[in-house]
Amino acid sequence: MRKHAMVCSIQLALLGMAASATALAQSTDNDQTKQLDTVQVTGSRIPRAQVEGPAPVTVVTAEQIQSAGFTSVPDVLRSLSQNSGTVQGQQNTTGAQSTPGAQAVDLRGLGPNHTLVLINGRRIADFPLPLNGRSNFTDVGNIPLGMIDRIEVLTGSASAVYGSDAMAGVINFILKKSTDGTTIDYRYGDTSRGGGESHDLTLTTGFEQGNFSGIVGMELLNKRPLWGTQRNVQDSTLDAPTERRRLPRLIAQITNWEDDVNIAPADGCKALSGLNDGTTHLAEDRFGEPYCGSERAIAYRTIQNERKGINAYGSFEYRFNDELSWFADMQMGHQTVRLLTGSNGNDVVSDVMGWEFHDPASTNNYRNKVFYNAATDSREIWSRQFSPEEIGGLRNRMNTTTQKTLAVTTGLKGIFADAWNWEAAWNHSQYKADVEMPRINADAANRFFLGERLGYTDSGYAIYNPDPTRLFTPLTPAEFASIAAMSTFRPVAKNDNVSFTTDNTALFSLPAGDVGFAGAIEYGRQSYRINPDPLALTEDAYTGPRYGDGSGSRNHWSAAGELRIPVLSTLQASLAGRYDRYSYGGKHPGKFTYSAGLEWRPLDTLLVRSSYGTGFRAPDMHYLFAGDDYYRTRYATDYYQCRSEEPGFSDGDCYDDGSWDVSTFDVYKGNIELGVETSKSFSAGFVWSPLDGLDLAVDYYQIKVMNQVQVQDRERLRITEANCRLGKTDAGVAVDVNSPTCQDALARVIRDADGDISSVRFAPINIAKEETSGIDVAASYRLQTRAGDFRVNGNYTWVKDHTFQRYPGDASEDMLHYKTFSPALPRAKANVGVNWDKGAWGASLFGNYLGRVPNYDDDAWTQATWRFNAGARYDISDHLRVSLSVNNLFDKMPPKDPTWANYPYYDTAWFDSMGRSYFVQVTWKLGGKPL
Repeated sequence: MRKHAMVCSIQLALLGMAASATALAQSTDNDQTKQLDTVQVTGSRIPRAQVEGPAPVTVVTAEQIQSAGFTSVPDVLRSLSQNSGTVQGQQNTTGAQSTPGAQAVDLRGLGPNHTLVLINGRRIADFPLPLNGRSNFTDVGNIPLGMIDRIEVLTGSASAVYGSDAMAGVINFILKKSTDGTTIDYRYGDTSRGGGESHDLTLTTGFEQGNFSGIVGMELLNKRPLWGTQRNVQDSTLDAPTERRRLPRLIAQITNWEDDVNIAPADGCKALSGLNDGTTHLAEDRFGEPYCGSERAIAYRTIQNERKGINAYGSFEYRFNDELSWFADMQMGHQTVRLLTGSNGNDVVSDVMGWEFHDPASTNNYRNKVFYNAATDSREIWSRQFSPEEIGGLRNRMNTTTQKTLAVTTGLKGIFADAWNWEAAWNHSQYKADVEMPRINADAANRFFLGERLGYTDSGYAIYNPDPTRLFTPLTPAEFASIAAMSTFRPVAKNDNVSFTTDNTALFSLPAGDVGFAGAIEYGRQSYRINPDPLALTEDAYTGPRYGDGSGSRNHWSAAGELRIPVLSTLQASLAGRYDRYSYGGKHPGKFTYSAGLEWRPLDTLLVRSSYGTGFRAPDMHYLFAGDDYYRTRYATDYYQCRSEEPGFSDGDCYDDGSWDVSTFDVYKGNIELGVETSKSFSAGFVWSPLDGLDLAVDYYQIKVMNQVQVQDRERLRITEANCRLGKTDAGVAVDVNSPTCQDALARVIRDADGDISSVRFAPINIAKEETSGIDVAASYRLQTRAGDFRVNGNYTWVKDHTFQRYPGDASEDMLHYKTFSPALPRAKANVGVNWDKGAWGASLFGNYLGRVPNYDDDAWTQATWRFNAGARYDISDHLRVSLSVNNLFDKMPPKDPTWANYPYYDTAWFDSMGRSYFVQVTWKLGGKPL
């Protein structure tokens, strides 16, 4: 079956039907290739004439970005067939709260922090808050699309050239270095279903005054939010595929904890009936217990963030003479991102618009949310969700992040001894943010709803004598303001680096040609500080999540060398080596990495290539330096208790049943003892031009990561703990309780004296290995006819294997199959792009294919999907162009998944419900060459 899929993928590429936004830059005309100026391509520091080398590099140009209809850098990167990992989307609920507005990229599905992101070949500062509160990563969401000249993507270990992080690959954003005249671009966008209107204005201009030249650019962006209430696939709990999740969202509820029954309001929720657009009413939970709920309240969150801001870019050069020049690149950004997130179900504890009593003075897990009601002589839980009418509009509860980025590179470059190019540079980048997170002041809310605390019972429960009508009465905006709070974080990340590089394309001569050489010495310092709101670190300040802190710095130095050796006139070898050393926390890990490549050109139209490289990765700073971070989980399934009482239940049955849900207070902490990760990468393939205008590339890749750092998954720990206690999985497969995995899970899942789970203590750990292999197929075809010029570009990635081994001795898990790993990764991704140009007219069609992905229950596949973009342009004159693009041409919604019970009822890692959107763009060029 796998062989058949691989053969089909190659056949599709040969037909030009497997495609992407990439195009091979190699010409079929050998003479034309020889005339190319030497350029530096990602993956090597030695300038060369041929763009193609021993390892495949995908190039996406600004023209391809526009013709494909992409309007942001994340859109471009999502289209790459090599970008096969699950990453946080804009509408991710709890994840979007931890890193608001930031977006990541995940080459080969090895994790966002294993992809090195560069701008003009330089490292940039990480997003200052860790992804999901755990690992550092690079935010690609604020890179200005309009200032990109091209994007170069190299997959595989590239540490021998770039050092740490380049394990899955390198993405290098090359910004514009030159321009003739002044270009003004304005783009207006909107959606056919409403919401998400956007405006984008980009201006670029250049100058040359004697020996001084430069280019400057500015981008202004104004993108309005898109709300869940604006899409009928997720505007109500009634959209949920399972009956349990169709219940109205909890608005107000009193629970008698001792008898496990709810106490209905005397007026049957009539006082609250006008809230949530008049949808609040008396409802019953799955056990028939009454509460006030609203089906609509689940949708008060953003699908697309609001983003406003400005980016500025400049690149300058002053030539003292033919052998010495000064250069400087500068990029500055100031953006404000606003979003509103919420919990997936009726969990008001983790919702920014909810309150539930909790008592920080109690240590018992249940006492945290249970108090003694003196009026009813019972222990109770009170919960309340606030409506847009009460809070003064949804915008008052939006998370607001002001992103301030700066990157400066300056130095001298020149030539000495007629053949040696050199560059001495200093690079500084920083990413600062002001993150305003709306919260509920716990003490103020407790007193507002319950009155003053009257003391504690002998068993430690807080005593109140509250009036229940207070809970079931709407708040005025002023009353809500008295209990509302804004928690502000001011995180910052910095990266400083000084470097000296040199290269010589003719170090010495061999019979087959000149030997090229490049060398580099670098020294740098990296740091980050979360700078949280001090009150957010305490248990008693706010209702909802309690956050952790983290800060640290480390120094780094490296030395690298690279050789390109012509073995024969048709055979060229490449060798590179690098040593990196880090210093932090009294530790000094170091690593030598190397790479080797071969290029054989038996014909002018054929390149056969292969590369092998080793890589390493120093642990993320937040993996090392994170303090205690707390995660309160109201609905944590106790799989052991469930499967003990219900022997026939699967893990999915236990989760869906809900009877085995417990409330836990989980703790995450960094691990200063983490070791470095290492990797090995191999690729082999060919680039062939069998016909005039047709280019084909087929490459096999294999990447193996050892000692990889992973944060333990709490859901998985609870499942593993159940398997170990019961001696088998829910499928009946035997489990060894003495295995390393079992011993670790049993120690981390903490149970109280009654046998109930009270906490899961999880951390980053070094695991044994993760390995992936597959085939990349790329094709492009150019045809000139009387009817116009046609271009077809294609790229298809088929993943042969992707396995994960948590500890040495454990069985490998298949990450491509839902039965053995969650979340499983797609086996195939592809794109197809067709362009037509004739005179003043042009048109394009771009399709993006995603292979099948698992459903929520991990027991079946969700169907494969295609999404198409279409575009057209007309040149009014040779300096004025009007373009129209339509994204998601056929207005496709996410595929239906009958098991995806959590809001928004589909997988946000791969899909969104924006539907069809359209963009009108006007490009006006003042002076210079025609468009």
